Amino acid sequence: MPELTTTQRQRLEDALQLPARLRRLAESFAREGHELYLVGGCVRDALLGQPNNDLDFTTSATPDQIEPLVRRVTNAVWDVGRDYGTIAAMVRPEPADGPSGSGADSDAGERPEGLQIEITTFRADTYRDDSRKPAVAFGQHLGEDLIRRDFTVNAMALDVAGGELLDPFGGLADLDQRVLRTPAAAELSFSDDPLRMMRAARFTSQLGFLPDVDVVAAMRDMKDRLGIVSAERIRDELSKLLLTDAPRMGLDLLVETGICDLVLPELPALRMEIDEHNHHKDVYEHSLTVLEQAIELERARGHAPDLILRLAALLHDIGKPATRRFEGGGKVSFLHHDVVGAKLVKARMRALKFSGEETKAVAKLVELHMRFHGYGEQDWTDSAVRRYVRDAGDQLERLHILTRSDCTTRNAAKAARLRAAYEQLEWRIDELAAQEELDAIRPDLNGDQIMEILDVPPGPVVGKAYKFLLELRMERGPLGEEAAREALLAWWAQQ
Repeated sequence: MPELTTTQRQRLEDALQLPARLRRLAESFAREGHELYLVGGCVRDALLGQPNNDLDFTTSATPDQIEPLVRRVTNAVWDVGRDYGTIAAMVRPEPADGPSGSGADSDAGERPEGLQIEITTFRADTYRDDSRKPAVAFGQHLGEDLIRRDFTVNAMALDVAGGELLDPFGGLADLDQRVLRTPAAAELSFSDDPLRMMRAARFTSQLGFLPDVDVVAAMRDMKDRLGIVSAERIRDELSKLLLTDAPRMGLDLLVETGICDLVLPELPALRMEIDEHNHHKDVYEHSLTVLEQAIELERARGHAPDLILRLAALLHDIGKPATRRFEGGGKVSFLHHDVVGAKLVKARMRALKFSGEETKAVAKLVELHMRFHGYGEQDWTDSAVRRYVRDAGDQLERLHILTRSDCTTRNAAKAARLRAAYEQLEWRIDELAAQEELDAIRPDLNGDQIMEILDVPPGPVVGKAYKFLLELRMERGPLGEEAAREALLAWWAQQ
């Protein structure tokens, strides 16, 4: 085991500078004869010098012993998995001018701001071949707990009482070498919890670490084991991967090991063979580049990591394999791949149990991602701008980013023309929005007014009239009630 550097020692010492209430909690565990360790990601991140506001502890105490000790310092305690040995709490900073005696919070059951902690009894779980849930078994010592963790860099523990780093599986060395290994044999680890295979991809992107050959081989050989994992857990792990700063590495690993064929088969399907005339791009590589460019624009435009945007960027061309046609002269077309892609997105996101709102948003972006190109590089009419904004709705900013990111041409002149054209479009949108409140485009007359003017009851006629006035509004902008009334009566006379 390598020696801790001076910097690493200082970082661990800093990690043990716990708030007063947590220090009292640790003292309570020690007085009752229980071991207590910081463990997992918070130890790893401390050694890497990265912030981590969620503290995970492991202990020899049982859940029934943990809870009363935690309630001595906070009443903001909740049961996230007692059967699995876990008690969670939120511990607020101690008021500078408050008493330091009891330390208990007054707002029982609430989650005030502060440090979130989870304390879990030593575990030694195993998964049955046909089960999605582990057979829970509490361990008798720390070693049993650490060997069941996903990777060695997450299998280090910091003794809260003595400050000693316990690293029985070489996590510190792997941290230095930036490699992902499993504490136990990779086959055993992934058999116990198959989701760890997807977690390997996420950590590849999140930490910039490379999985060792045994991990990669086990991922290839055991990918079918993911069949016992719920769609919700797969969705959550995929989402965490996409929300990292550099998801390409992890996505490549999922595709190369065949795992993506099971969880997101539309992505590896984009690796279509390029025709002999090289008339279309490698759609898989193009999609990853679009994702990377979308992340860059997301940051540049001041947005937080956006799962909906990133899913749309990654999946915007998934309709291409189904729509590819070889035309005369060696040309290749993908007619209506946007519409087909939107349908595929809906089906896949529903299978992965994404929310209806998320599914609808991503599908809309995929369906609209070619809309800009349909107008070519000509000047945009007011009518075209209004329709673009109306169709995008609340996804307009995401559509701006996606459309800009979808330019991956190596032709510098063409790229410059496309950027200039889209900048002109955004300028036109801003200009018209200032004049017309584009985000709330409606006809100049509402349904009640239509019924009064035409002297008709509610029914299909009102809907047709409303649609006519909306189209008129799109073409000509705001008319005012009197001009709209005249146009409506003229339309009605022709029906």
